[in-house]
Amino acid sequence: MQFLFKNNLEVLRMIFKEQTKSVPITKEMVWESYKRVKSKGGSAGIDQQSLSEFDRVRSKELYKLWNRLASGSYFAPAIKRVTIPKAGGKTRPLGVPTVSDRIAQQVVKTYVEPRLESVFVDNSYGYRPNKNAHSAIEKVQQNVRKFSWVIDLDIQEFFENVRHELLMKALERHVSEKWVLMYIKRWLEAPVLLEDGTVKVSTGKGTPQGGVISPLLANLYMHYCVDRWLEKFHPSVIMVRYADDLIIHCSSYQEAVGTLTNLKDRLEKCGLRAHPEKTKIVYCKKEGRNLNDHPVQFDFLGFSFQPMRNKLRNGGSFLQFDCKMSRKSKVRINGELRKLNFHNKTQRGIQDLAITLNPKIRGWVNYYGKISRRSLKPVFYYLHHRMIRWILNKYKSFKGSKVKAVKWLRQVTVSYPNLFYHWELGYKLV
Repeated sequence: MQFLFKNNLEVLRMIFKEQTKSVPITKEMVWESYKRVKSKGGSAGIDQQSLSEFDRVRSKELYKLWNRLASGSYFAPAIKRVTIPKAGGKTRPLGVPTVSDRIAQQVVKTYVEPRLESVFVDNSYGYRPNKNAHSAIEKVQQNVRKFSWVIDLDIQEFFENVRHELLMKALERHVSEKWVLMYIKRWLEAPVLLEDGTVKVSTGKGTPQGGVISPLLANLYMHYCVDRWLEKFHPSVIMVRYADDLIIHCSSYQEAVGTLTNLKDRLEKCGLRAHPEKTKIVYCKKEGRNLNDHPVQFDFLGFSFQPMRNKLRNGGSFLQFDCKMSRKSKVRINGELRKLNFHNKTQRGIQDLAITLNPKIRGWVNYYGKISRRSLKPVFYYLHHRMIRWILNKYKSFKGSKVKAVKWLRQVTVSYPNLFYHWELGYKLV
């Protein structure tokens, strides 16, 4: 009886302790955030703890995280800096928080996101609930038919130059909870562990690209820096924004020049800078728009918008300004195929190749094919070329005959038309 009394007393103490935490973060909030972080995957941070390793001690780690968050004693660990490749041989810095820190960021993001979402403009599409890249691309497709001019605005090193002072000022307009502001400030000021082992301390600007809460903070920053500003001072232009990628539609060249000039000044006041080489004014040339001596092409979210000749049923054609998969996207995908080096893995069968390649093929089709199926033809032509190299390396009886290899692959497409995902959609070997 005494033992039961002591146990019940301990339970009452824990309940009382949980109810008197200084920050209203519950265990359920931490648990739901953990599930969202786990579903998205990701690599280990500076503590080298992977998601699978975290899972082995999950109860202990989640309780510790909740206890610190709810008591106001949680401090963000350093962010691990890695670089990822970009087109043209360049790289982009990416911040990798620890698993626990990603969960903590998700808790605060989930708590504050609904009220920020309620103020964001409709034409902002990046990293927002119920909005995606396809919606942004389709909106630009509609707008280039109505507007003759586009400002293709590239912000140079956006995530590295977000000013903490201005960001916190914007947050304070919508967030009154001191604990939310405290934790976001700690994340902004967290040190960064560089790849050479040195530690970079906060300089009052920057939010790591790769953090769970960073996209939400970036959208808030751009909301006041650009979105609302354009609505107020240039109401006749139409903006489509995906994170820090902006397309601004204008009715005339003079309007585009004036808007861009003013916008550059606005960006500088917010600590940002339009990229001097990548930012440009583009003429949306199509049938009936006959100006020359202006750029007539811009890239947006992996697609190139440019004049395209479309055929008519009566045999004629007309010039339309539309989009297709960009050259940079094709080069990147071809690079992925080369990196797989599957043409030299001759110990594997063609079914193994299908298992390896189908998830990638499905991803390409789902993203690029939703906008323009035909622009994927060069990608699958190159894929078939590498498959033929694999056949020649695997079957020595063909004696280096490309004709025999092509014939063999055609037979496979007939016998197993659903082996590769793009074959199901009609992208056969030509």
